[in-house]
Amino acid sequence: RPSTMIAASTTANENNTTSTIMEPSSLSLTPKTNEMSSTEEAYLFVEDEVNYEEVYEKAIFQTLLWVAAACAYGASLYAIVSPEAGEEFFAGYIVEQSLSVDNLFVFLLLFDYFKVPLENQSRVLNWGIIGAIVLRGFMISVGAVALEEFHGILLVFASFLVYSSVSTIMGVLSDEEEEEEDMGEDMIVIFSRKVFSSTDKFDGDKFFTIENGKNMATPLFLCMVAVEISDVVFAVDSIPAVFGVTEDPLIVFSSNMFAILGLRALYTILSKAAADLEYLEPAVAIVLGFIGCKMIAEYFGYVLPTSYALAIVSIVLSSGIGFSVLANKVESEAEGGAKS
Repeated sequence: RPSTMIAASTTANENNTTSTIMEPSSLSLTPKTNEMSSTEEAYLFVEDEVNYEEVYEKAIFQTLLWVAAACAYGASLYAIVSPEAGEEFFAGYIVEQSLSVDNLFVFLLLFDYFKVPLENQSRVLNWGIIGAIVLRGFMISVGAVALEEFHGILLVFASFLVYSSVSTIMGVLSDEEEEEEDMGEDMIVIFSRKVFSSTDKFDGDKFFTIENGKNMATPLFLCMVAVEISDVVFAVDSIPAVFGVTEDPLIVFSSNMFAILGLRALYTILSKAAADLEYLEPAVAIVLGFIGCKMIAEYFGYVLPTSYALAIVSIVLSSGIGFSVLANKVESEAEGGAKS
């Protein structure tokens, strides 16, 4: 997506690495390359006693719980309210979950840039989720009122989605080699550093610390601010996308909330799997373009049943994941054959 779709590159910013002062605790600066993929290098600063596999398994369990809760809620809407309401929720929820993957890629980059230790990342994510709930609730309310007063706003929402879709697909099809993202030049990071007086020193899990008699923001706080602003930027795509599925504010809000509440556990999983989801980005772009076109068609009176939209979204995203898995399998077999 334009200006927000960021490849999951986790090469550390050299200037930031030299200026960041870590607490002299039991942090290990040696990457566990035999256990982690390149994307997981955002976890370079991990405690020796952390059992990463145990954390990963717990995250999978928590993610499954959130997905089960969302399915139960959607089934309740289907049975109690109407079948259409249930289908709209599931379509919105699937769209939100797929778009949240991009959001988490950016979190990986931010944690890497600010060198946030693994044990403190959950604190940033927790506050980020709280902020996302409040901010998205506000944005959804404004969007719902705008739709009520001026239905033509649908065309504005659709234009965001179509533009995002085309820009992303053009980027994927481009032969130019994608440059590594330098988060030190990212406008959100620059803004966070300029607004708050900060230090390069971590003080445990505190957002502020006293340095030379002054109250200073720690890198942990700057990272949290950057995470919050990033989520607002991503909401410019995600909220219109759900409004393209349904105009019911309750369904838009609930689908957003279930996707957001599962972000913390999903982040841990994606830290291992992100590099393997090569075709998910173009699949998400196709979904955005489809929903944008659907909104335009509905504005002019051509309504596509929600069940059809749900099926198309599910097939496209599943195909993106499936092709990614297949490509990785073929690549692994090719490498194995070359070695033998």
